[in-house]
Amino acid sequence: MSAAAVPAVASPRHAWVTDLPVLAVAVVWGASYLAAKGITTAHTVVAVLVLRFAIVLPVLVVTGWRRLRALTGAQWRGAGLLGLVLSGIFLLETYGVVHTSATNAGLIISLTMIFTPLAEAAVTRVRPSAGFVAAAGLSVAGVILLTQGGGFTSPSGGDLLMLLAALARTVHVLAMARIKAVQDADSLSLTTVQLGSAVAVFAVLAAAPGTGASPWSTAADFGVREWAGLVFLSVFCTLFAFFVQMWSVRRTSPSRVSLLLGTEPLWAAAVGISLGGERLGLLGAAGAVLVLVGTAWGRRGADRERAGT
Repeated sequence: MSAAAVPAVASPRHAWVTDLPVLAVAVVWGASYLAAKGITTAHTVVAVLVLRFAIVLPVLVVTGWRRLRALTGAQWRGAGLLGLVLSGIFLLETYGVVHTSATNAGLIISLTMIFTPLAEAAVTRVRPSAGFVAAAGLSVAGVILLTQGGGFTSPSGGDLLMLLAALARTVHVLAMARIKAVQDADSLSLTTVQLGSAVAVFAVLAAAPGTGASPWSTAADFGVREWAGLVFLSVFCTLFAFFVQMWSVRRTSPSRVSLLLGTEPLWAAAVGISLGGERLGLLGAAGAVLVLVGTAWGRRGADRERAGT
């Protein structure tokens, strides 16, 4: 998400006022993989997705009702199309995290930061720098090691789903940049329509036979721990995260926000290991380091190229 104009950079004394909420978003996003893994099974993925977004959607609709009504037909169609892509992202991510570790999920999804500039370069036919290509190679090597923590074996199905989710996130970012109708759309309205479209997809899937438990039976089976996890995903990882991004990009630079949110995989690993009891092993730890270094290097290189330095 980007602001219409780059705001004035905050003084160092006051920068932490903006940085701390953004860093909190990175932390809750990192923790979201373990939270989703804790309340979801392969049989309840679609039901949990319906419940997660149905909780926050009414809040978004009520909050932005006037601006939502002001959207043009083309903006509704463009946002709806983006919502279909978004539904695919959430399905891949949620099924993926069920079948892999929270640590792996958070680190593999961070490859979006590498895939997006590479895909953008392919579309615009602007060749990326050698340094960025090297950073991308480092990240890919890291993922290979990460998924082989117990020795060189085939990656798990969950790891492959998370890799597809990273690619789907890339498609979503590129689509947002290339669908002209949504360029000037209100950010709150655009997000609301996207989430509404995604919920519609999940509801249709939930009604289809053979797609797992219904949202109602899943909600009835939830205990206190599961409801706490669902509220965390809905309120903090969706509603809180969205409003913090809206607030922060108007008070600091988009690059600074991106840098802070880029710590998400680090928090995913920290939460998975400290709270989830996950273990990477020597190869996995080496892979995690390569992913973090490669994505940070690649992100900074992409930022420098965009700035023309």
